[in-house]
Amino acid sequence: MKIAGIDPNSLSREILLVLPRGESQIVFRAKGLKDMSEFTAICPLPKPPGKLTKDGFIPNNNDPTYQQVLTQWSTKRLGFMVIKTLEPTEIEWDTVDIANPATWGNWENDLKSAGLSQFECNRVTGLVLEANSLDDDKIEKARAVFLAGQERAAVNSSGLPTEQASTPSGVPANG
Repeated sequence: MKIAGIDPNSLSREILLVLPRGESQIVFRAKGLKDMSEFTAICPLPKPPGKLTKDGFIPNNNDPTYQQVLTQWSTKRLGFMVIKTLEPTEIEWDTVDIANPATWGNWENDLKSAGLSQFECNRVTGLVLEANSLDDDKIEKARAVFLAGQERAAVNSSGLPTEQASTPSGVPANG
């Protein structure tokens, strides 16, 4: 598929976070996920308990055990998003194993154990969320780049900058 002659897959979707470390830097590369289907295949959304009545099944979303399971699922979901989004960084995790969903929530502890501060971990989280979102700033920047390209194309055009009001070619024909 192409959009206005551009293959969307050809555009870079990678963003960077560079953390200073004296004379060197730690560079986090993040690439947004296309979707969460891989996660939902491994960890489907938990279903709340409930009761069957004459009107059908009534879920109990306030069940404490369900709330706990939902919190664990959310932690795994965020962990999966962080780990997969940061794959271009080629991190060698200490306790995170992509094949084991129970370890996905360890990503922040691994980063802290490696010497990152809580503030830096928050920046990594922000990078992951930024890579996986489309905000007004990104849309405005893309619009500005597009319009600048349109202006350059108009300057390079060999045609008239405006259309003529009329094109006289002699006396009007009788109708």
